[in-house]
Amino acid sequence: MTYQEQFYERSREFIQRAAEQGLADAERYYWYHTIDLGDGLVTPGMYDFRDTIAAFQFPADMRGMTVLDVGSATGFFAFEFERRGARVISVELPSLRDLDRFPGQDVDSSLRKIERMIFPDSVDQEKFVRHGHSERDLYWYLLEGPFRFCRDRLGSRIERCYSTVYDLTLDRTGVREGFDLVFFGDVLIHTLYPLKALAALAALCKGTLIFAGVLPEGPQEPAAMMYIGGSSAADDEVAWWHPNLACLTQMLLKLGFASVRKTGHYRGNLNPSGWQFERVILRADKRSPGGA
Repeated sequence: MTYQEQFYERSREFIQRAAEQGLADAERYYWYHTIDLGDGLVTPGMYDFRDTIAAFQFPADMRGMTVLDVGSATGFFAFEFERRGARVISVELPSLRDLDRFPGQDVDSSLRKIERMIFPDSVDQEKFVRHGHSERDLYWYLLEGPFRFCRDRLGSRIERCYSTVYDLTLDRTGVREGFDLVFFGDVLIHTLYPLKALAALAALCKGTLIFAGVLPEGPQEPAAMMYIGGSSAADDEVAWWHPNLACLTQMLLKLGFASVRKTGHYRGNLNPSGWQFERVILRADKRSPGGA
């Protein structure tokens, strides 16, 4: 049985069990994260972080901490922070119309790109169907519906904040004293204005920002940002910029963090294609390790 066929079998089993538990239109949902919901019910996620969570070096005990999970999607990290004891604010877009788009591109073209990212041309199109959702339906089946199903199933008390990363403020999150931890995983690549996004998060963070994402190939110094959006409207996958390590470090230092360091990386396979990926993990602290 191929990698895709194994994933399809797991998906089929999940859809059947989820439908039995009252999830209407279960076959239409997209699951960004693999999440164990208990009693053998596991979402068939594009990304499975269960075996790589240690690479992020999150505190084992997060009681008393307030955490901001930016671009939460299905919510794997938000639920993990809550499981460790934190108060968690999960941030997601108000709608897919608020997703960054290259100037001149319309919403429909972005929606089709998203569906091709989820189920690329290389997968079996008979088993992994692109449903051709409207903007409102795709938002529900990709972002809001999966998160709500998991939150209800886990009995979670995570708070949801609807905002673009650029518009995030302490008042909007409801945590006016600032966040002990801000997690920004695999989101920066989907912003047209990376510095503006980092600046918004720096203003909310009073402790640590954990960044996970792709670094460009090649030299990581001097500070540079690689454009990856291509020259035609169909080239990009809703992604435009790859800042290198020196660029990320210098921007974060200039935004008020006292120290920035690479703490590790993680690897995995993207479902259902089986494509292998690797991401780097950076830690930025508002206070230096020595407390100065």
